[in-house]
Amino acid sequence: MNEYTAIENLTQMVNQDVHLRGWMFNKRSSGKIHFLHVRDGSGSVQVVVDEGTVDQKTIETVKDLTIESSLLVSGTVSEDKRSPLGVEIHASTITPVQIVTEDYPIGKKEHGVDFLLSNRHLWLRSPTQWATMRIRNHAFLALTKFFESEGYVRFDSPILTPNACEGTTDLFEIDYFGKPAYLSQSGQLYLEAAIASLGKVYDFGPVFRAEKSKTRRHLNEFWMLDAECAFMDLDIMMDFEERLVMSVVSYMLEHARPEFKILGRDISKFENIKTPFLRLHYDEAVEKLRGLGSDINWGEDFGNDDEDTLFKDGDQPIFVHRYPTEIKGFYFKTDEVRPELSLSLDLFVPEGYGELIGGGQRVDSFDTLINNIHEESLSEEDFAWYLDLRKFGSVPHSGFGIGFERLVAWL
Repeated sequence: MNEYTAIENLTQMVNQDVHLRGWMFNKRSSGKIHFLHVRDGSGSVQVVVDEGTVDQKTIETVKDLTIESSLLVSGTVSEDKRSPLGVEIHASTITPVQIVTEDYPIGKKEHGVDFLLSNRHLWLRSPTQWATMRIRNHAFLALTKFFESEGYVRFDSPILTPNACEGTTDLFEIDYFGKPAYLSQSGQLYLEAAIASLGKVYDFGPVFRAEKSKTRRHLNEFWMLDAECAFMDLDIMMDFEERLVMSVVSYMLEHARPEFKILGRDISKFENIKTPFLRLHYDEAVEKLRGLGSDINWGEDFGNDDEDTLFKDGDQPIFVHRYPTEIKGFYFKTDEVRPELSLSLDLFVPEGYGELIGGGQRVDSFDTLINNIHEESLSEEDFAWYLDLRKFGSVPHSGFGIGFERLVAWL
């Protein structure tokens, strides 16, 4: 059996004979020379078929090939500086695997988003969707490598949970053998249990929000990376998140340039990111927003417009920290100097993508936590295990979450 070469490796095989397999997504002819555009999942390449150098069976096959037909290609790799890949294939044989007999639904003309979403199983084959999925994979690898380098252990949390952890109503409830259960919004609480065993942990998996929302910033189902670390305070966490973002950006610039080019992404936006990021106290952020025309009042959370307004006079990521206690979860520790403030933070990124990371320092006092649970009218019984974490070796600790689709959208 012939050994097949991935298209992404062809640049290392100039003047060598190779065998490819994939799908033809475009074809054009100029006299007796045919140009097939073939992809295999790793990339795409132009295959040149000269009727004067191939057998009659190959000529007939090429003429019969239709868009999205699958095929095997044998030929020689030739340098071609005009090609995005830098090489092309001069074919010796073309063997069909399947010749498509119907018109492919997605043509060269412009299609509406509704049509494309209804045909997303096919739209996924387009160059832009291919590049987007590749960037998603690069981003996952970048995060994984960073957390591994920092000594974190992956500790995945349950998707089915026994209670709505914050008493919210925007969870999907399901029947769990006659009892209610919920699709998880976050693995945070479970990660807090893990730090007394493993010290530094993160999870990565799907989470769900039962909110009817049609904005570019909200999804009902998405993937979240949550991280928790023992003996970490809020300021140390900001340092950590800064390193994380710079590590991901650096990785993407090294590995995802071909995909960025396909998407027309201006990578100078990433090349120009500098540390340290601006760190604004909530008080300063509200003052800044009001100075830029926002009508936000102290004590209110930021809306999408406020998040965008933060970048009217700059394009670097911005931390906002120490939000009012009233607008944050019961598990946030309060500021010892100003108890009306929580030790919380958000990291905002420019270009209209808003909050990328949200988190903060957690309550480490049993008495404070049980008081917060009662004030939120939550069930002490439901959170008995969570309270145990403050009875047996409680330590200062902090954590955060990254909406993975938000990260991919920004990238």
